Amino acid sequence: MFPALAFSQNIDIINTEKRIGIKNWNKVNDDVMGGISTSKIGINSDGNIVFSGVLSLKNNGGFASMRLDLIDLDLEKVKSFKIKFKGDGKSYKLRLRQNNRRASYSRSFKSIKGKWIEKNILVSEFKPTWRGINYSNYPDLQTKKISSVGLQISDKQEGAFELELKHIKAVY
Repeated sequence: MFPALAFSQNIDIINTEKRIGIKNWNKVNDDVMGGISTSKIGINSDGNIVFSGVLSLKNNGGFASMRLDLIDLDLEKVKSFKIKFKGDGKSYKLRLRQNNRRASYSRSFKSIKGKWIEKNILVSEFKPTWRGINYSNYPDLQTKKISSVGLQISDKQEGAFELELKHIKAVY
């Protein structure tokens, strides 16, 4: 008998080797609320997406993020998201949004400076948050209504940051 994972299917949301999902990212930083954090999104010489900048806690700031709208992508039966990244030792969040919800659904992950890591995050691990507040009585994530995927740095990690992204895959 084969393990269930042998029959799982992956759909590329972002795959830099296949040039999928590398364009049309938007950055959303704390300057929308008066903060002064900065970020940029680029492609490095290896063809990977790089999210970098400086996180500042001044003016009640403290977050930087990047988002990609997902158009015509059926995520209804997704079980998990697999992300491959190389970071700077800081913690980041993988964030999912639904058009009909104020909160985002987030899951933190820790990078190790200079080391590639592939992490599988179950849908059930994503928790609803809004402006840094965790919701306990909020509807569960409805995967068929996911409208964007993003990465965020926050949690008072002041200073320079850099996260390199190879892929994000939806696992069915």
